[in-house]
Amino acid sequence: MSLLDTAKRIAARAEDLGQRALATVGAKQSESAISADAQGYWNAPDGKRWKDNSHWRDSGTFDGNDLWSEVGARHLEMFEGGARLAGFDRPWNRVIEWGCGGGANAVHFAPRAQEFIGVDISAETLAECGKQVANVCDTPFQAVDIDVANPEAALSVVKEPCDVYVSFYVFELIPTPEYGERLLRIARELLVPGGLALIQIKYDPGTWRTRSRRRSYRSGLAAMTTYRVDAFWQLAERCGFTPKAIQLVPKNELDERYAYFFLQKD
Repeated sequence: MSLLDTAKRIAARAEDLGQRALATVGAKQSESAISADAQGYWNAPDGKRWKDNSHWRDSGTFDGNDLWSEVGARHLEMFEGGARLAGFDRPWNRVIEWGCGGGANAVHFAPRAQEFIGVDISAETLAECGKQVANVCDTPFQAVDIDVANPEAALSVVKEPCDVYVSFYVFELIPTPEYGERLLRIARELLVPGGLALIQIKYDPGTWRTRSRRRSYRSGLAAMTTYRVDAFWQLAERCGFTPKAIQLVPKNELDERYAYFFLQKD
């Protein structure tokens, strides 16, 4: 690592600690303010960092390696294992991915489905995801473009219930933990009875540094929202899911402290 890279990491760390200190003393932003910042960020493609965060295949993170394809392949394998554990053996007529990004997961899940629905808050990213799906299969792709402030709008666009719901590298990017409850209730509405969801969160082991950040979205979007593992399990139950299993990934090539929840609609 160069001296410049080291300096950037130190500066980012200092920025994060400063923002967390402000939140701790009560200087938290409202959910509506963070939502507006998030919408502004994802609607304004600005080069390398934006593409990295959106998981586009030609971003710097995935340049010169097979990680883009490996990430989706791992998630598909994980879902298949969780489906067996949950006794989920229904056909995948409709699969929906909430926060589909540049298609790293879609290219693996779409070939298994009769229809693939990608939800995102960036029209550019939805177009990229659709292009990547078309490169690997003939499964019809429905793009659902929503605003951060109104995720419930997806319910009026997706006309038929889905068998499978997946969401990866999304819940840490949402404005607040409370916003996550809205997404879980939407997910339940989108699924058929007995449908299976696989949702990844960033978990909080209980330290000051790993709490939800609650301010300054652009400088710390990947740490915006975290959950205690037990709290997310209980939240899913309150939203009408039966948690079937959890898989923890303390660290991978992209980040750390990930928990994957297998949730079945009652």
